[in-house]
Amino acid sequence: MTGVIESRENKDLRAAVAALGARHGRGFDRAALWSEAAKLGYLGVNLPEQYGGGGGGMAELSIVLEELGSAGCPLLMMVVSPAICGTVIARFGTDAQKRKWLPGLADGSLTMAFGITEPDAGSNSHRITTTARRDGDGWVLTGRKVFISGVDIADATLIVGRTEDARTGSLKPCLFIVPRDTPGFQRSQIDMELQAAEKQFELVLDDVRLPADSLVGDEDAGLLQLFAGLNPERIMTAAFAIGMGRYALARAVDYATTRQVWKLPIGGHQAIAHPLAQAHIELELARLMMQKAAALYDAGDDAGAGETANMAKYAAAEACVRAVDHAVHTLGGNGLTREYGLASLITAARVARIAPVSREMILNYVSHQSLGLPKSY
Repeated sequence: MTGVIESRENKDLRAAVAALGARHGRGFDRAALWSEAAKLGYLGVNLPEQYGGGGGGMAELSIVLEELGSAGCPLLMMVVSPAICGTVIARFGTDAQKRKWLPGLADGSLTMAFGITEPDAGSNSHRITTTARRDGDGWVLTGRKVFISGVDIADATLIVGRTEDARTGSLKPCLFIVPRDTPGFQRSQIDMELQAAEKQFELVLDDVRLPADSLVGDEDAGLLQLFAGLNPERIMTAAFAIGMGRYALARAVDYATTRQVWKLPIGGHQAIAHPLAQAHIELELARLMMQKAAALYDAGDDAGAGETANMAKYAAAEACVRAVDHAVHTLGGNGLTREYGLASLITAARVARIAPVSREMILNYVSHQSLGLPKSY
């Protein structure tokens, strides 16, 4: 990818995934779509070829999620399993961890969840209280996590804990692979108003004992490794939001083109047409920033990707919320019916504003890191 112009290969990928999404559509079966996408090589398009992946990067993986979302059938676990967990293991895992996990993550036969959010820490990763202490040759994890997606269908969860630095006594973040059936690793489903194929869980780690090889990467490089996974998460959240916004906009455009109340279709009236045009512009602008973030990340520019990934996530979330809002208003009462499938997006669109990091924390990041303004905390 050069700049923001997609290569022929990526254009072909986009068209192929769009065709897959069209075959499944809004009423898709998550397991069936996951299986077909895996067989076609789309789920692991960002992972190394030597482990069965496509050898691409976040540019390619974001295309897959965006196009599935624009067809009404996004796969939320793509944000977590190949993007966060697969990336972290590919970049920092041991050879044994790569051999064990990457082929399965690439072909979809294995799925991994990601556990960072805690009840009392919010967006402050420095307040994470899940701790890992050495116990002989292994580790013991204790703590709680909340709003963890897809734990019930994941073979393992990549848990962010904190270990004590022997030199300073301070706590530092570390990443651990916790298999689903590990003793002491408990989950309970959270009753969400938002209805999605992937469920949300609260986790309790009650003296979870892990072997030494559960630690991913270097114990002293935890923060670097953590953000190596969070930048892809933000890029993929942007793709998720852009896809959802495109889906809503397409439904609204189709309705505005065919629905006639007076002498011409309602899309001929500027009060209908202009908000939809504005939504299209905002989605396209958000995609440009997402592509820039993916290009920087794939080029190894973690600092540049950090700034642009946050901006992309912010822009995409705002564009998505407004696109859904305009789409529902375009359809009027029909926009709230189950038949047209837009009402549920009113709640779903707000997820991108809230998770994995709130828009306010992104504004904090940009004001501090990009503009050099002082911190208030």
